[in-house]
Amino acid sequence: MRKVITPVNAEGRAKLGLRAGDTVRVVQNIIELKKGRGTDKKEKTIKNARKQTFEGLVLSVKHGKESGGMFTVRATLSGVGVEKTFPLYSPVIDSIEIVKRSRVRRAKLYFIREKAAKAVRRQLPQRAYDAPQERRGGPDRRSASRGWCRDGRGGGRRGGCRRSVV
Repeated sequence: MRKVITPVNAEGRAKLGLRAGDTVRVVQNIIELKKGRGTDKKEKTIKNARKQTFEGLVLSVKHGKESGGMFTVRATLSGVGVEKTFPLYSPVIDSIEIVKRSRVRRAKLYFIREKAAKAVRRQLPQRAYDAPQERRGGPDRRSASRGWCRDGRGGGRRGGCRRSVV
């Protein structure tokens, strides 16, 4: 049996036992490439490495502990719901930390998306309803963009207006 050399601690990630409903903190290594010109006016590429954390709720775990295992994390960042899908054994991921475990009765928590959107809508301030303004041509004037002729006959796909427009 061959031993596979990998920068990822595969046994440690398999033992994590990620499940839907867990709150996790994922630390990612991000390499930024910056192109610029130096004093000698030649193109130079500067690499800048940094770590970025993403903390949120695990919505789904797909393919379990296999080599192609993936998990989806959802977080609300400055009022906007953000979802990221991570490969379990990706070398880009520096560490995965389980912050909190929750007991859920579903394998996939996709319903959280709608639930979160409804909660955000409820928190938005309600404005008074303004009736739509009438158009200049009156309420019974037909829109030219919907294929209606000037004299009021229906247009449709083939054009029903036989009168020349002057």
